[in-house]
Amino acid sequence: MFLVISGRMKMEFEGRTEIVNPGEFIIVPKGTLHKPCSDEVCEIMLFEPESTLNTGDQKNERTKQNLEEI
Repeated sequence: MFLVISGRMKMEFEGRTEIVNPGEFIIVPKGTLHKPCSDEVCEIMLFEPESTLNTGDQKNERTKQNLEEI
């Protein structure tokens, strides 16, 4: 779940883009490819399970294996 604190966030999905304004939130279903982005400064609060890797289901050179380091 992404909660927008200030600014405006775009959540890009395959085939569509959702705009999330301050005070609004969006829930991304498990396994859904998504890309949060913004054209301006945007502050968000992210809620996710503790076991979620920083790269989701994808494992690559950006993946943090030790979650205590994030």
